[in-house]
Amino acid sequence: MFRSEINAGLLKSSVDTVSVLVDECKVRLDEDGLSIKAVDPANVGMVELDIPAGSFESYEADDELLGLNLVRFEDIVGMANKGDTVEMELDEETRKLTIRIDGLRYTLSLIDPDSIHQEPNVPDLDLPGDITVAGAELRRGVKAAGMVSDHMAFGVSGDDETFYMRAEGDTDDVRVDLGEDDVIELETGGENAESLFSLDYLDSMAKAIPKDAAVAVEVGDDYPVKMNFDVAGGDAKVTYLLAPRIENE
Repeated sequence: MFRSEINAGLLKSSVDTVSVLVDECKVRLDEDGLSIKAVDPANVGMVELDIPAGSFESYEADDELLGLNLVRFEDIVGMANKGDTVEMELDEETRKLTIRIDGLRYTLSLIDPDSIHQEPNVPDLDLPGDITVAGAELRRGVKAAGMVSDHMAFGVSGDDETFYMRAEGDTDDVRVDLGEDDVIELETGGENAESLFSLDYLDSMAKAIPKDAAVAVEVGDDYPVKMNFDVAGGDAKVTYLLAPRIENE
């Protein structure tokens, strides 16, 4: 059983964080809320989304596992205005999802969850760089890097206590340095660490991060980067994990 009502703006923003990586996913429902864990087909980027039951306008659910086509789902939800309420109800006999938005009623066929990529395990990383930065600053750095290269580095300098984003192109370079006065929090443990990442993935992730979000970034030396942030003032929580690009010496 699943029946809920949720603000369209919250639902759109939440689903966007997942759809930048995958076209379909498994959706877990229980009395605590809705959760998604998904990894892209290349096993490079991972996302975890949690929308607690209390963030819905109304919510009822038994333990359910649904297979969702995100492309079709986003098209439907995209027809709602930001302040609209989206009603969703699972038909247990047909295993279809009924979606209602301001007089519109859409019946969405679900996917067999067994046909969808297995949900990933989120690794518990203990990395030296622990930074909390505004989403706008992160997006600015990623956008600047895209002007010169197709990959960029996140790093921390324990020598001068800074978090930096840099990219090197064939002719031009770009670097953004953020010290303790430029970020919300900054911990380096006195260490220097840097990892290189695909800009295609970082750009997609950055665009889904709200500009006003406080993004907790964990950085290591040739380790995945982990980014945690809230959507809609904490109504949903998102974790991104991106594998590093290791360059040959």
